[in-house]
Amino acid sequence: MSILIFIIILGILLISHEGGHLLVAKMNGIHVSEFMIGMGPQIAHFEKGGTVYSLRVLPIGGACVFEDDLEQENMIKGTASQNDALPQTETSSQTTAEESAVSDRAGLKESHRFNDASLGARFATVVAGPLANIVLAFIFSVFIVNFSMTDLPVVVSVMDGYPAAEAGIEAGDTIISVNGERVYLYREVQVISQLNNGKEYTIVVERDGERLTYTFSPMYDEEEGRYYMGITGGEYVQFTGLKALEYAVYEVRYAATSVYKSLLQIIQGQVQSEDVAGVVGMANLVSETYDEVKTYGWLSTLLTMMNLAALLSVNLGVINLLPIPALDGGRILLMAVELVRGKPVPPEKEGIANTIGFVLLMVLMVFLFFNDIKNIFF
Repeated sequence: MSILIFIIILGILLISHEGGHLLVAKMNGIHVSEFMIGMGPQIAHFEKGGTVYSLRVLPIGGACVFEDDLEQENMIKGTASQNDALPQTETSSQTTAEESAVSDRAGLKESHRFNDASLGARFATVVAGPLANIVLAFIFSVFIVNFSMTDLPVVVSVMDGYPAAEAGIEAGDTIISVNGERVYLYREVQVISQLNNGKEYTIVVERDGERLTYTFSPMYDEEEGRYYMGITGGEYVQFTGLKALEYAVYEVRYAATSVYKSLLQIIQGQVQSEDVAGVVGMANLVSETYDEVKTYGWLSTLLTMMNLAALLSVNLGVINLLPIPALDGGRILLMAVELVRGKPVPPEKEGIANTIGFVLLMVLMVFLFFNDIKNIFF
């Protein structure tokens, strides 16, 4: 059951992401050769409106394939490969006899190749995938906020002898910001605390309608091996109506900033291998979470799975915006170069960059696969 739930969650996220690309591409008259979910050999497909919609055997990626991608691959290879089924993670390069036939039937004179469309249309098409993931996460979050409790950044207790108490923070204070960063959920305070690494805090709280500012350094706990402010918090409230929409935005914001901060930690070398996960690790997380919550009834299980789906959806959206070839962010970067140069990057160079980026992504996926196996079983 947990494996099935994971496949369903991943399928929804991929369909949402690639569906964003597809919808905006068609709105702008850009021809899409193939809309695919999964990687590897096809297990099912159909054609509609000049586009092949295919389901592939490995549920670990997807792509909207444009005619330009096929041409770029032919430039790199020197010739068209009729049976090529090279999987891509994003707007990728694939050549099949079926796609060539679809292109002929579609009548490309009636629709644009991707690179023939305006810069604005191309940008909208590329950014639509990550944006669709953000919107999906928001929809999930609306249900989560409506049917569960939200942790407001309210101080529940202050520990004697710790820096927060000595600075003057009191139970009942509502935390407004930490180190200049506005917070709306207590989880945000916890994340900032975990990443602070012993640096000085500047915390703004609201007490009886008045805003007060406190500055102090955290205390290091040798047994725990980490720094503490000395507060516990989180006032749990359930919201409905417009308030639920507002706090759904805060939920998505929290997820996005968490991904961003985690990426910074990886770049700075502050993350160990057991702290990162690939597809197998995510499947294991879904499985463990499902086993923990299923005894609490179907509603708790559904909300928990929706929360995981929202977090993974934001992860997918944010990571795809990284300026790496073969990801959406890589294409956006090339468009920025085009805007500066006043002319597009040569297709053969773009194709080579995407191929290199794809190879690096495959190497990363292989590393994450074995890393997941090590973390789960050893």
